[in-house]
Amino acid sequence: MINTKNILLVEDNPQDEMLTMRALRRANLINQIDVVRDGQQALDYLFREGDFIGREDPDHPAMVLLDIGLPRLSGLEVLERLRSDDRTKFLPVIMLTSSDEEYDRLKSYENHANSFVRKPVDFSEFAETVGRVGVYWLATNEPPPGR
Repeated sequence: MINTKNILLVEDNPQDEMLTMRALRRANLINQIDVVRDGQQALDYLFREGDFIGREDPDHPAMVLLDIGLPRLSGLEVLERLRSDDRTKFLPVIMLTSSDEEYDRLKSYENHANSFVRKPVDFSEFAETVGRVGVYWLATNEPPPGR
């Protein structure tokens, strides 16, 4: 069964945001995509704090696509905070980044990222990669019970 929960895209680059959204639509994923542009906004969104107090959707997103190089708080800091909280420790977090640094990949997995995906430079390759990620996490993966 396809998950109709929303997707949270944490991306500060407008070009990458547009490409990611196009790629998910191209893969025929109908989920609502919410976008925040820095690490602190991501935490506020997920924990209903700051500008997101009273956010109407009571559920967490089906998945978080999280860039590493973000303003205010890095993607790695966001991931560490998500994994340290019982409310979000099982939330699927996919690091979607242009980083090719071994350190970033290692820290992502040490902090229990579900996946680390490099953003390809070529749009058709980018669209295919993001589409596969979306289909896997939204249509193929079986989340833990009650999540």
